[in-house]
Amino acid sequence: MILATAAIPVGPDLGRNGKAILAAMRQAKAGGAQLVHFSEGVASGYAKSEISGWEGYPWEELRKVLLEIGAQARRLSLWAVVGAAHRLTSPNLPHNSLYVFGPDGRLAGRYDKRFCSNSEIKGWYSPGSQPFLFSAGGLTFGCALCIELQFPEVFADYAAAGADCVLVSSYSGNPFFVTLARAHAELYGLWISLAEPGKGDGDVGATIIGPDGSLQAQTSSGLVTAGLDPADPHWDIPLNKARPWRQKAREGGIYHGPWAQDPRSLDRCKL
Repeated sequence: MILATAAIPVGPDLGRNGKAILAAMRQAKAGGAQLVHFSEGVASGYAKSEISGWEGYPWEELRKVLLEIGAQARRLSLWAVVGAAHRLTSPNLPHNSLYVFGPDGRLAGRYDKRFCSNSEIKGWYSPGSQPFLFSAGGLTFGCALCIELQFPEVFADYAAAGADCVLVSSYSGNPFFVTLARAHAELYGLWISLAEPGKGDGDVGATIIGPDGSLQAQTSSGLVTAGLDPADPHWDIPLNKARPWRQKAREGGIYHGPWAQDPRSLDRCKL
């Protein structure tokens, strides 16, 4: 599987956002990618930054942009994972979501951000309730959004469910998010793609991390690509040794049985 991660500008003009997404999809396909991953809010804009409120928001224009992305995915035979707000029935606030379009142009599913930030939950977004996994190119992908990088259980659960890679879309530009993503990749034996807007100011925009925590590709603007191949001997230790051993250890299959039944172990006030 060849994965492309995109760092493109996000703005209040939905038509412009859509054109930038379509152009990046063409570039990803030309570079051999089978899946292209975009940032949080890339199609819709992000609340408070490009969106001042939901009253009067152009939902039909956003729907048109998303339909165009699906049509482009079909033309290119390309998976596309795109950040956008998802309208709910009034008076419920929208979800902050990732739309997953398959190479047939159909919506394969949607992930709704579960761990919304303190400001998001106060008047901007409704939290989601379910993880989301999908299969593409023989691999299994999970989805996460922004501050969810600060919740290790998100990545532990995806690893336990058999994910090979987690696609993390963010808007914040927090420089520590790359550090967190690298830690989760190494701890759980996952590829992690971190997509943020391309602001052209030197901030990290797109990062692909290997299952040993190593940086595979990174750019502040544009696209990066990397091959994801679990059969590559280079990944034998993180995928075939470390990941299953750690999972077994977390489940108690290594340590709990051999606990020493010794008074000197139980007495913690003895030298």
